[in-house]
Amino acid sequence: MHGQRPIVASPAPHLLPGDTIPCMFWNGVRIRADKILLREKEFGIWKSVTWREAGQVAREIGMGLAALGFAPGDTASILANTVKEWLFADLGVLGAGGVSSGIYPTDAAAQVEYLVNDSSSSFLFVEDDEQLDKALEVRSRMPGVRTIIVFDMEGLRDLDDPQVISLDRLREIGREFDMKHPGFWEERLIARRPEDLAILIYTSGTTGKPKGAMLSHANVIAAVRGYADYMPQGEDDERMAFLPMCHVGERVMGCYFSMLTGTRMNFVENPDTVPENVREIAPTIFAAVPRIWEKFYSTVTIKVAEATPLERWAYEKAIAIGTRVSELRLAGRRPSAGLALLHGLARFLVLTNVRKLIGIHRAHYLITGAAPISPELVRWYLALGVEMRELWGQTECSCMTTVMPAGRIKPGTVGRAPDWADVKVSPEGELMIRGPHVFMGYLNQPEKTAETVRDGWLYTGDVGEIDAEGFVKITDRMKDIIITAGGKNITPSEWENQLKFSPYITDAVVIGDRRPYLTCLVMIDHENVEKFAQDNAIPFSSYASLCRSEPVQELIQREIEKVNAKFARVEQIKKFRLIEQKLTAEDEELTPTMKLKRKLVNEKYKELIESMYR
Repeated sequence: MHGQRPIVASPAPHLLPGDTIPCMFWNGVRIRADKILLREKEFGIWKSVTWREAGQVAREIGMGLAALGFAPGDTASILANTVKEWLFADLGVLGAGGVSSGIYPTDAAAQVEYLVNDSSSSFLFVEDDEQLDKALEVRSRMPGVRTIIVFDMEGLRDLDDPQVISLDRLREIGREFDMKHPGFWEERLIARRPEDLAILIYTSGTTGKPKGAMLSHANVIAAVRGYADYMPQGEDDERMAFLPMCHVGERVMGCYFSMLTGTRMNFVENPDTVPENVREIAPTIFAAVPRIWEKFYSTVTIKVAEATPLERWAYEKAIAIGTRVSELRLAGRRPSAGLALLHGLARFLVLTNVRKLIGIHRAHYLITGAAPISPELVRWYLALGVEMRELWGQTECSCMTTVMPAGRIKPGTVGRAPDWADVKVSPEGELMIRGPHVFMGYLNQPEKTAETVRDGWLYTGDVGEIDAEGFVKITDRMKDIIITAGGKNITPSEWENQLKFSPYITDAVVIGDRRPYLTCLVMIDHENVEKFAQDNAIPFSSYASLCRSEPVQELIQREIEKVNAKFARVEQIKKFRLIEQKLTAEDEELTPTMKLKRKLVNEKYKELIESMYR
């Protein structure tokens, strides 16, 4: 199957061999065959897909592409939500010797046009009629696209367009081509070398056009093999797939890492069903962005507030005991026998039930990344009895460079660099990365590449420091540091993280660069604030009227005052405004990982910001 190319030896028995993504995957098809690769919920029932079945689908897709003229080195784009077909298309493209590029399902038609053209995609996979409409709207301006392949043809049965075919039809073409060309698939599997481009991941375009980060097979393989030493998982573990597949976290650390280790992937129904699905799946390894962890904390906080006095007392006592034990362990000390006994009772009577409420009762550990998280939130999960390991990285370094060591959690830091990567601080305070996982550069943007990678070091744009034990602390983004009119340097993310710990606040942007004082734009947690209004008989008719309600304004003011008390006077928030539009991933103000885009928010809400300085 692998021709003359030797299979790279696996560093551990349960890890798949292979020096490229398709070779690694196909070794999994051969070795794991009838074991479950993934599950997806369809019409309320969880359905399993084995490695053999997934391999057959990927092979048919890859051979179908080859039959239609897709050559090694060609690029195909995928425009869809997080569904199993996304992964099958990705593996089919890579298996055919191609380059796979993802497009966020929330992107507008104009963005699809730019990404398809910039990547020189000759084939475009789309999920359904909604995504197909975007492609057809700009089709005349995407001359390089030969064929558009649709995953779900519901609503498109009568479509008669020679450029559009269904995924089922592509697979039929692939099966026919495969029968006539024995050995062709095996040749394509080894058509690409480890140093060749494998995937394109486009980074945020808030400061200009999106940049296509080029990750080679070697970059990805080095990263996922490196993760295995620090985040152990195997064939008995379950993970969830719910973040966008074109995001580096879900693509590399989620799917490719799970394939390497044999961990079963569970594709959720949609982003709104994550809280329900996590309780059904009870993943043993759970990776998510801070927004998810904040939401779980808010859910528990509100549930406790609604509980009986006895239940509230039990929770407060149990979480206090959990906090005492976790603080001792953070300090490297063991709890006394008496405290250990109390902790066992607290876990049995209360804390395990809290973990079950949010679906983390089977988790060996939790992973957080993609954005800063409050150290207090990490401590809360530790008090519940689950380690939360924060990691740090970015698209340009294949997702991760530092990770919190097991049993050595240090809240407020993002862990240490593994032995296969280097991290250091520049004279200006910028964190720099070096290692085999650092990307090839930005597609079609050599000047941006030269700015980002110098003398083999990736300049991350993050400001930070490294302590004597090698733990890295991120203080902020270089471009986000605020210098007030009085010359005081402020790191807004520290303040924002504290505020997002409130169950009534989803996100916040601190403003104050070259200003006399700090102000803040706040995005409320709709569900929790709405419940607060209902419980207190506060009238409202819409999201905007809820935000304008005086009791709601006072509620947020109290939350801000709690955080203000932790900062010096010059660092305190003097005024705030609520964003009166309910934002979703479809809105330009939010990134795909649900973070507010600071620069865009400053521009779009300029008048609202100015009202706080008049």
